[in-house]
Amino acid sequence: MQLDLNLLAALDALLEEGSVAGAAARLHVTAPAMSRSLGRIRRTTGDQILVRTGRTMTPTPYAIAVREQVHELLHQVQGVLAPSRELDLATLERTFTLRWHDSLVALSGPALLSAVREEAPGVRLRFVAESSIDTPELRRGEVDLEANANRPSAPDIRAENVGETRLVIVVRQGHPLTRVRTVTVKRYAAAEHVTVSRRGNLSNALDDALARLGLTRRVVATAPTEAAALEFVRGSDLLISVPEATTRSAVTDLGLVTLPLPLELPSAPIYLAWHQRYDTDQAHAWLRGLARTALAVCGAS
Repeated sequence: MQLDLNLLAALDALLEEGSVAGAAARLHVTAPAMSRSLGRIRRTTGDQILVRTGRTMTPTPYAIAVREQVHELLHQVQGVLAPSRELDLATLERTFTLRWHDSLVALSGPALLSAVREEAPGVRLRFVAESSIDTPELRRGEVDLEANANRPSAPDIRAENVGETRLVIVVRQGHPLTRVRTVTVKRYAAAEHVTVSRRGNLSNALDDALARLGLTRRVVATAPTEAAALEFVRGSDLLISVPEATTRSAVTDLGLVTLPLPLELPSAPIYLAWHQRYDTDQAHAWLRGLARTALAVCGAS
């Protein structure tokens, strides 16, 4: 079977745009020409790829399953055929998928998007939520950049420490701990806590630190995001221990109070991670540079 690489570009555009008109505009061809390409793709794959639902087109299950693989294949082909081509940000058209901790998206996402739009208006950012289980999307090329407190252990994943932030206690205004001179470790342990865990874990490194002192704390709830956990704190006497930098803006907006954590713990790191396949990808390297700058605010005092 003879394959036309132009169909790979057309398929990638169709899956990214979700319409014939959008894909045609993306590749600077006419809508009828793109429609003919879609017909050829359907005959080649034996799948409809996009089906009409009302006024919109919806990708088939097969299309959804191969979307990231198609994008990666096209990227590899482009790298082989034009490995030394200089990066032209003004004409670059590409969608990057970023899986960042929700607080990092809120804190640094707007700055990153602003920088990207200023330098490369044709680039789009797709921020996706973290999963409650370990997933291989970074290794499969389905996620371009991850940013969180976890350093990947896989040898083919690059990880760079781009910042760190200390943990603080967050409580509502008027909380009993705001009326004491010093928040001792015993007072901290005696309070009721809410934790943040996308996996629903009720314990973390803080419990280990307390255990070494012969203390335990009562965790009454866990929330999947810091934003949700802060809402629990806002209307109760619960407290939460979170990275100071990533929640600074939310704490101010919600009228909450931060207190020093009475435990000696290392600062929480912030890692930027990507697969080694992108080491020499000029566009990816450019985005990594902007991401480093945007995330650096997390380590600022």
